[in-house]
Amino acid sequence: MNGFGDRHSTIELHPYAVKYNIYFFKRQYLFWETYTILGDFMAIIKYNTKERELLARIMRAEAVGEGNLGMLMVGNVVVNRALADCLTFKNITTINDAIYQANQFSGTESPLFFSNPTTTELNLADRILKGEYYHPATNALWFYAPASGASCKSTWYDQDLAGSYKSHCFYNPDPGVCTQIH
Repeated sequence: MNGFGDRHSTIELHPYAVKYNIYFFKRQYLFWETYTILGDFMAIIKYNTKERELLARIMRAEAVGEGNLGMLMVGNVVVNRALADCLTFKNITTINDAIYQANQFSGTESPLFFSNPTTTELNLADRILKGEYYHPATNALWFYAPASGASCKSTWYDQDLAGSYKSHCFYNPDPGVCTQIH
């Protein structure tokens, strides 16, 4: 420990949000992490600033061609996976876990995923983090875009079709299986 000690500062963003900058030392290096808290009654999942940006980036990479509503639906699926605690998402508890789970989001390989999110994209991510849901992604844990000209399959990986939006098909787990999102 040197002269800086363990410190944190807060910056008010709006009436319900507080931004925490936490500084700490680890192996003689100074680290800085930023967390944003929107108030317990507003945020549906715990997240930090990096995860907010990550959510905005994956929403863009997976659905920029679907417009804002399509990006919001992708955000619903990401957050649902972190909340679900069921099926193949049993040990997925954060936005980071959900996005980087192996073989899940092809958008993580897209050049669209690697640039910083725009203000509009961050605002869309904020809406998801505050609990906005959009049908057919309300309880969806999966989505995909069928080949051009093809329609959605009625089931995908044994899950029922919840509906489609533009070129994406959304699938819900069976009722009673993932009680945290139903």
